[in-house]
Amino acid sequence: MPELRKSPIFEGWVIISTERGKRPNDFRREKKPARGGFCPFCNGNEDKTPPEVLAYRDPMSAPNREGWKVRVVPNKFPALQIEGDLDKRGDGIYDMMRGVGAHEVVIESPDHSKNIQYLPQEHVESIFWALRERSLDLKKDSRFRYILIFKNWGEEAGASLEHSHIQIIATPIIPKRAVEEINGSKFHYDLKERCIFCDILMHEIKEQKRVIYQNENFIAITPFASRFPFESWILPLKHISAFEKTPTEWFPSLADILKNTLTRIDIALDEPPFNFIIHTSPCNQPDMPYYHWHIEIMPKLTRVAGFEWGSGFYINPTPPEEAAEVLRNIDLTKCGNGAEEVRNVEGQ
Repeated sequence: MPELRKSPIFEGWVIISTERGKRPNDFRREKKPARGGFCPFCNGNEDKTPPEVLAYRDPMSAPNREGWKVRVVPNKFPALQIEGDLDKRGDGIYDMMRGVGAHEVVIESPDHSKNIQYLPQEHVESIFWALRERSLDLKKDSRFRYILIFKNWGEEAGASLEHSHIQIIATPIIPKRAVEEINGSKFHYDLKERCIFCDILMHEIKEQKRVIYQNENFIAITPFASRFPFESWILPLKHISAFEKTPTEWFPSLADILKNTLTRIDIALDEPPFNFIIHTSPCNQPDMPYYHWHIEIMPKLTRVAGFEWGSGFYINPTPPEEAAEVLRNIDLTKCGNGAEEVRNVEGQ
């Protein structure tokens, strides 16, 4: 029978439609051929992007030339422009301001064919170092109130280029989703004097039903009120409100759990398109005892349609407990450099 579940953080409800229950094979789709053609992010095409703002490269190499490991450049077609002041104004009942912000691209690797989960762990650590360094720099700009870090992988997830990359957008307002999370977290804290995310962690570690993987500093779970099939969250085990305040000695375990979780999703679902988003506290905020930074990973397996738009409910055909069991039971000891070399212990 279908089940309604309420998020402990948001006001919204989710319908876990067990009668529509879907296993990983039900989501497999026909893969589209590689688009091919010219790629501005590939090695040797550095002059086809705006000049880099950060690069980890061979010390003997020159800026904006070959020899880099991770490279950050302004987006050539930015959603927001770095120049100008906000110029807040009204027009009758309407509010406006200039589209001021920053929009940058983190090119994860010179290798066109490697997604982040199939890079060496040390390389993934370097990507997190770049994200931290750019976050700290952008937060110095008093015009910016939030730093949004996200990845679109696959055309269905909104990626316009095949070459694996992450985007950073600094905005002059706090996004609605972040406001809702912060307000929901604060409500719980005001009521119980505890962080809701810390409470979730304690419950999930005790129950183990929705745990995918855990290492010394992080845990990956499928949330109780998952909006999407195989939605997964990665959270630090200790309370930290801002991503860039994560102890740098934790970056190896952060790289490990991201690679681990994404690889399991790849194997179970045959390399699906996905989005991941780093949820963090707003700019220039003191440590928040009620908010806990985390990564949300959403494989693009279903479509949001009229009911979801009209009701605000999400319909998830795969209970998170089943999704966690499938992902947890992936045998990564057989993993080579790609998901195609791995077999699920269930034989899927």
